[in-house]
Amino acid sequence: MAGLFSNHHHKVDPVWHVQAIMLVAIGLQLALPEKFSAGTHYAIPALEALLLLALSFTTPRERVFRSLARRVNVFILIAVTSAANAYSLAVVITQLLSGTHASVNGRELIVAALNIYLTNVIAFALWYWEMDGGGPGERQRIAKYEQDFLFPQHQHESYKHPDWKPTFIDYLYVSATNAMAFSPTDTMPLSRRAKLLMLVQATVSLAAIALVAARAVNILR
Repeated sequence: MAGLFSNHHHKVDPVWHVQAIMLVAIGLQLALPEKFSAGTHYAIPALEALLLLALSFTTPRERVFRSLARRVNVFILIAVTSAANAYSLAVVITQLLSGTHASVNGRELIVAALNIYLTNVIAFALWYWEMDGGGPGERQRIAKYEQDFLFPQHQHESYKHPDWKPTFIDYLYVSATNAMAFSPTDTMPLSRRAKLLMLVQATVSLAAIALVAARAVNILR
């Protein structure tokens, strides 16, 4: 496992970045009021923690790799996180639209909206990271035109970054800026699946902030 937490090559995409941000997502889910959680309060975080631990063992130590076990591991982890967050958003919106929010604390709704928004940023950063060019191992091998995203460094290779490859931190930035601006900023989606994912993320962010937060503030008044 120790090999995963070292970066002997500048092109390596460290796994510990993903593990660290997923621990933040798990913490957010544990902080979410139980009424908005999917299943029992600890069931989803416990499953995610197990999948996160498994990632240390399913990820090859090589810079360029293909691993079906790792890919299945990651997709289940991301799908569980995304589904749980979507469920929480659906519960909050249902309570607001059904008029049952009279029994719901306005501050709880604000906390839930912020929680869902931040978890959404993390979940889609993981989707982008695993989707782009076939994942971090495959991405080290392919040419830039085979990737799903066009980063600024890809447009200026002759200037400074001829061999530059994105790592998880770059996808976290893409996810955060897309959630804030509801549109791409400096990194452009090239494939239809990338555009569709960014569309879904922006829609969820808009629902969490514009609808939930606005109604929660209204309740507080």
